Amino acid sequence: MDKLREAIMKVALGYRIEEVTEEYDAKDGELRLVKRKETRKDIPPDLKAAKILFDGQDYSSLSDDELERERLRLTELAAAQADEKEDI
Repeated sequence: MDKLREAIMKVALGYRIEEVTEEYDAKDGELRLVKRKETRKDIPPDLKAAKILFDGQDYSSLSDDELERERLRLTELAAAQADEKEDI
């Protein structure tokens, strides 16, 4: 449960992704680094995740099926809210 709460907290607060992409070329039977690119992306805080934390519902007592139903319910709710924002 602690890992789930930590994951929700991370999404609720926002986080940064750091990616490294490297390209190699084979010359004379040896690999040589040709290009290295570092990318950082900031993922903004998610208010829906924060709401889950503040609702105080204890998800640890739910079965896998109940958790899946809750995930689907929240996904549909988020999609409906996104559709409403697009209509505005």
